[in-house]
Amino acid sequence: MKSSISTSTLLGFLTLATVTVVYSTGCGRSPAPSESEQTKASEPGTASTTAAAPSGPAGSGTAAGDSGTVPLEIDLPRPLFAGTPKPINVPNVEPVLAGKRPDFMVPAGTKLLSKGKPVSSSDDFPIIGDLSMITDGDKTGVDGTYVELAPFLQWVQIDLEAPVKFAAVALWHFHSQARVYHDVIVQVSDDAEFKEGVQTLFNNDNDNSAKLGEGTDRPYIETYQGRLIDGKGVTGRYLRLYSNGNTSDELNHYIEVEVYGTLAKQ
Repeated sequence: MKSSISTSTLLGFLTLATVTVVYSTGCGRSPAPSESEQTKASEPGTASTTAAAPSGPAGSGTAAGDSGTVPLEIDLPRPLFAGTPKPINVPNVEPVLAGKRPDFMVPAGTKLLSKGKPVSSSDDFPIIGDLSMITDGDKTGVDGTYVELAPFLQWVQIDLEAPVKFAAVALWHFHSQARVYHDVIVQVSDDAEFKEGVQTLFNNDNDNSAKLGEGTDRPYIETYQGRLIDGKGVTGRYLRLYSNGNTSDELNHYIEVEVYGTLAKQ
């Protein structure tokens, strides 16, 4: 007796055989990595993609922790605006910083070097206060914590008693009222008379009225955060700061000046 197989049954057998062959040969799948390839992939340093390093904060150009730098830590006083401020009509004045100041990076090991250091001035007899208040560490700005000097161009000078490498200078003139001080100039020298080796860190005397050179820095409004000035890595023993009255009156004021840096190598 002759057996017969339908066409549909034969096609079913052929399909099953094809699927079996494909699965057993691994067709369509990537071959598993060899043992040597697995070992290489697990070795450190073989990855080809890394995250980009963040850029540094404004004014520093260096990311935190890079090249042995750290954020400068400054103890800030409480905000102290009081009374009705007078209008400030100063060309090209810098906008008031909104919120916290960005981190300013300084070399690791940077310290406050000015606290308790002797202070002298072009005005030997301040109208209010004593010159020692400028480096006593009190930045509150309330009555009895600041020095008031005579009108016109005046300066105060801090003797750091040894050459230092400047990282930054922090300056508070008067922060209980929004005001702008004129002809703010900050200089460093090893000469107590500032006749030789003078290096300028900041100068917003844009018309050279102080006769110390035309400045390119912008006028700024006083706040409790003070003015932070880049020390630029310059070296010197003496720090001198000039001002020439302000937008509220013709007098000159200082609450505190802080110098951050390291002792210079002899």
